[in-house]
Amino acid sequence: MYTLYIFYIKHTWYTFSMIALFTILQSLAISLGVGSSTLAVTNFFVAIWDGKIDEHERRMMGVVYVVLRVAMIAILLTTLVLTVLQYISGADIASFQYQAWSLLVILFANAILMTLCLMPSAFGPAIQASSWYGLGIITSLRLIDVSLNYMQFVLLYSTLLFFAITFINLLLMYCKKCQEESKVCMPQ
Repeated sequence: MYTLYIFYIKHTWYTFSMIALFTILQSLAISLGVGSSTLAVTNFFVAIWDGKIDEHERRMMGVVYVVLRVAMIAILLTTLVLTVLQYISGADIASFQYQAWSLLVILFANAILMTLCLMPSAFGPAIQASSWYGLGIITSLRLIDVSLNYMQFVLLYSTLLFFAITFINLLLMYCKKCQEESKVCMPQ
């Protein structure tokens, strides 16, 4: 009986340690994704501002997209491991994991559609940024013990998406207007 109790303590400690490790790795992956998403959207606007994407801009965007893909794979793997560990340990799978999986599906679907040039630039970058920032926000809320139910999460994501689409489309319209008037609107 004593041996079984010691095994249970070691197993519980091991599972807890693995959950803690992968939670940290997940947070790092989300941070990398938020940062590279911000750079990707910024590089996109800098690149299209003059109406043409030159080779240097294309190379810079390529590097940022590689980092973004690394972040996507890292968040996918860490979320998968955390979900499995929570299931194995008998713990309820946190609402955070359901929300993270929802955002991951959106991120991957959007990335595939953007790669295949099936997602318009009026929506693709906004969906990407909203999804990464949504992951960042729900991770931050989890750190201060605030948990959103799924409806609150959908409302949060819808709000982020609305503001991102509005902001990106206003910038696209401004860029187009400047190009038509052949003004230099971008600070040098």
